[in-house]
Amino acid sequence: MSSMRGIDTPVRQRRRRVFKEVANLAYNSTNLKDDMEALPYKIVDYEEPLYWESVYRDRAIIRERIRLAMGMSLRPENREHPGHLTQGLEESNIDEKYYEPPLMQVISSACNACPEDHYEITSSCMGCVAHPCQSVCPRGAISMVNGKSVIDQEKCIKCGKCRDVCPYDAICHKERPCKAACGVNAIKSDKFGRAFIDNDMCVSCGMCMVSCPFGAIADKSQIFQLIRAMQSGRTIIAQVAPAFAGQFGPRVTPEMFKTALKELGFADVYETAIGADLGCMAEAEHYVKEVAAGRQDFALTSCCPSWSVMAKHLFPETIDKISNELTPMVATARIIKKEHPEASVVFIGPCASKKLEASRRTIRSDVDFVITFEELTGMFEARGILLDEIKAMDEMQDATGAGRGYGVAGGVAGAIEECIRTYYPGTEVKIEHAEGLTECKKMLLLAKAGKKNGCLIEGMACPGGCVAGAGTNIAIAQAAREVAKFKARAKDTVPKEKTE
Repeated sequence: MSSMRGIDTPVRQRRRRVFKEVANLAYNSTNLKDDMEALPYKIVDYEEPLYWESVYRDRAIIRERIRLAMGMSLRPENREHPGHLTQGLEESNIDEKYYEPPLMQVISSACNACPEDHYEITSSCMGCVAHPCQSVCPRGAISMVNGKSVIDQEKCIKCGKCRDVCPYDAICHKERPCKAACGVNAIKSDKFGRAFIDNDMCVSCGMCMVSCPFGAIADKSQIFQLIRAMQSGRTIIAQVAPAFAGQFGPRVTPEMFKTALKELGFADVYETAIGADLGCMAEAEHYVKEVAAGRQDFALTSCCPSWSVMAKHLFPETIDKISNELTPMVATARIIKKEHPEASVVFIGPCASKKLEASRRTIRSDVDFVITFEELTGMFEARGILLDEIKAMDEMQDATGAGRGYGVAGGVAGAIEECIRTYYPGTEVKIEHAEGLTECKKMLLLAKAGKKNGCLIEGMACPGGCVAGAGTNIAIAQAAREVAKFKARAKDTVPKEKTE
């Protein structure tokens, strides 16, 4: 797992600054085209380059970040006339959900063209007499030159045996961080050695984006269009994923957060955990009647869109095993639209791939916009709303502990298991959960081979679950503790049984 998560790195500061400035444009700009053209100079307002070899490259990268934050696509870098920064602005200056797919993009000018998979001997080599590195190499790729070991990269097969035996830890394995974080092998290299994303394989989990130390990968945002919608006078209602707990500062209670959202302009705030409550009751019933009864081999949860898209892509034979229940996001949106037919719904969560789920054609999502906690922070900053100082005027008491637990890996399966134990006592429950797409793939292989029959299998694309999503603000372990506290505060541990 990437160790950068939760650290306030310059990459993260730049991302946040761009979201804040794009929100600022939406709120305050009187001449959008000119203000957008001026923005790279406002953000990169120094003469000595800070991050790259020149201030021009700094600005070039910021320009592309601004386009993505506006929901627009990157401009081709290999053409003589890539077009203006504002090219295509008219299409994105609307008050409806907008972005040109694909969601995840590599900003080529920011890519470091890291080595994909490479062992090298460092200056720590002591040139020892034993040189076990040489003895264990199956290809004879290591020789001594001027008293130090050297690897012939043409012969090296990347087995790593030399690194394992070196007594001085002098051999390092360099791997491209984005590629290492991608569980579906969607990161490829162009002819210049720069990363690009194979959109046929990508499931938009965003783990590459949060693992790139150069900030070369970004997703598209809808904050600009959302603010336009809020300015249009329509009723906009927010639903917040349970992983919001703790994301906006250690002193910000759920009640303060709800009040802050209303101050930002949302007409009301629902917990997405309400939809999760409905889902876990239905999935408990399905497990008891189908899987436990032996009519279906195993069942897969469907809340994580990256996990279900991967299952459908790579294991098409599992499609009928994926829960047909609406995901918590969609179920909650349906509840909101039933109660407020004229309202638009925004899902605020930790997740990049929910943006795709909301735009899918197959199931009407009823979700009009999706923004992440990180993007929402940009909106609060642009409006000057200090969450720490908000006086809570609202209660947040909608969902049960079961639904709120969905924010953490294992929480979905755990909630369903708790519902089964409560309402179907005596049923034997077999639970499995996998987190991170590499582990999810292994789990699906085992299930395909018949090794997981009778199981309820939960898959989460992000290692740690939703609290580790690409759009979160705080360290994963800290976020998991905050969700546990929020879950413990719920009046009921499981939803009430449906009365027919």
